[in-house]
Amino acid sequence: MEYNDILSELLIKIEGVQSDRELGELKASVFGKNGIITELMKSLKDLPPEQKPQAGKAVNDLRVAFTAACEEKEKELHRKKIADMIDSESLDLSINKPIGSIGALHPINQIRKKLTDYFIANGYIVYDSPEIETDYYNFQALNIPPDHPARDMQDTFFIGNGMLLRSQTSSGQVRLMEKHKPPLKMICPGRVFRNDDDSTHSPVFHQMEGLVVDKNVTLCDLKGALEGFAKFIFGDKTTIRFRPSYFPFTEPSVEVDVSCFNCGGSGCRVCKNTGWIEILGAGMVNRKVLENCNIDPDEYHGFAFGLGLDRVAMIQYGINDIKLLWENDVRFLKQFR
Repeated sequence: MEYNDILSELLIKIEGVQSDRELGELKASVFGKNGIITELMKSLKDLPPEQKPQAGKAVNDLRVAFTAACEEKEKELHRKKIADMIDSESLDLSINKPIGSIGALHPINQIRKKLTDYFIANGYIVYDSPEIETDYYNFQALNIPPDHPARDMQDTFFIGNGMLLRSQTSSGQVRLMEKHKPPLKMICPGRVFRNDDDSTHSPVFHQMEGLVVDKNVTLCDLKGALEGFAKFIFGDKTTIRFRPSYFPFTEPSVEVDVSCFNCGGSGCRVCKNTGWIEILGAGMVNRKVLENCNIDPDEYHGFAFGLGLDRVAMIQYGINDIKLLWENDVRFLKQFR
């Protein structure tokens, strides 16, 4: 058989190869111990001396041509393997498959965003204060003396060296008034920490502190601000009432109730048949707090209020256990899309 015929036959076999294994077997049949080219190389010694150079060159050309064809085939098989892998792993977006579960903004975040937008629209700034606070800002500057019950280990998480986890966002009042002088209007939303745990209380919960300091600020201004807030959250027919209370950092101090949004004030299970739901505490900023911030209490007056975002969310969405807000159960969160 002529060398060109042998090459043509080998090229046809290479063309029919479908895998690396088949190509390896073909190479073995050519270059192996009894392979075609191996046998041709052995036969060169039996040729007359004058034919050996030409025959040797022909066999070498055959070897080079076959090797080049094998290398090209290897590249082709590699490209095909990658293409098959891409096809098998691709996602056909035209396939009609059920859409996966869509999440929802957490109810506390919904309430926080809604209230933040409302107060910003009414001229308040948003102020952030540290969650790890000093005893001074959390207690002393807010007119809470060392023997006050709020300092009890059963109520406050103390870290040591005068540091603690803030038990109220009211500490943000002092930090703001130290840095900026009146007039001031701010809200301070954030997490707070107290050693308390039952169906309506959690060791970690969310508050939003509000503060207004200016000349001629009165309790009537506080009532007007809170009425606007209550109507925005619970509806235009909502009314509020003040009940006398006590907070060390405000004087006078009040508890604020809203008329029950469920029964309109006639009495139901939601409001425990009272017609009212307690939502926050408030009052006029205590003179001592202003003095601690180097603000003249004879020239400037202010009001402050603090509301629990968790409580507002529970009232707004009818949630009966605060722990549901922390479980991250998708079934629960789906209800608030």
